[in-house]
Amino acid sequence: MELTYYGHSCFGLHVGSSRLLFDPFIRPNALAKDVQVDQIEADFILLSHGHYDHVSEVEEIGKRTNAPLVGMFEVLSWFEQKGLQAPYKMNIGGRAQLPFGSVKMVPAVHSSSMPDGSYGGIAGGFVLETGEGNLYFAGDTALSYEMKLIGERTKLDVALLPIGDNFTMGIDDALQAAQWLGVKRVVGMHYDTFPPIKLDHEAAQRKAQAAGVELVLMNLGQTINL
Repeated sequence: MELTYYGHSCFGLHVGSSRLLFDPFIRPNALAKDVQVDQIEADFILLSHGHYDHVSEVEEIGKRTNAPLVGMFEVLSWFEQKGLQAPYKMNIGGRAQLPFGSVKMVPAVHSSSMPDGSYGGIAGGFVLETGEGNLYFAGDTALSYEMKLIGERTKLDVALLPIGDNFTMGIDDALQAAQWLGVKRVVGMHYDTFPPIKLDHEAAQRKAQAAGVELVLMNLGQTINL
């Protein structure tokens, strides 16, 4: 699996012959000003919830690539009304079989509404099980004991966790989550984009090292192998 970071909580994941895109929020993010949105390819777009800072480029990229959306029923229904493909409407606990493997929607402790203020269902995360490894994308969430259950039921290779605090869990709770999930490699997300989620990188790395966790803080546009 190859993971590319586009800023905030937006990632591209190349697994098998499929290109996945998570929570596209790029143009409004000043830190992502050099990302070429019109060059991002996607076969599937996965949406954790409806907040603007996770969906700003869904319509643009979805219509250009014709990529089907995967996520919460209410979020996908909203975008379906805008002409996007939304065949994978899910809810918490549901699993979809896709060409690269399976996607299960799991709980997140967070609010959700659409950019126009309409109801966005509830927030969620995704557990991906593929022939190249298993990945947990937490979305926006607080620490939850549900994460321990995820780790007990799925052998995860890596977890993508929010670490910016204020709107989601911070680094301390993320490291507790890593322990419950049974992962030693965490890719951080949802930090530095706005002043309330500014991260002290050095302090976070010290805490991760003390916990025996590899904390990966990717550069914008960087691609890594998982």
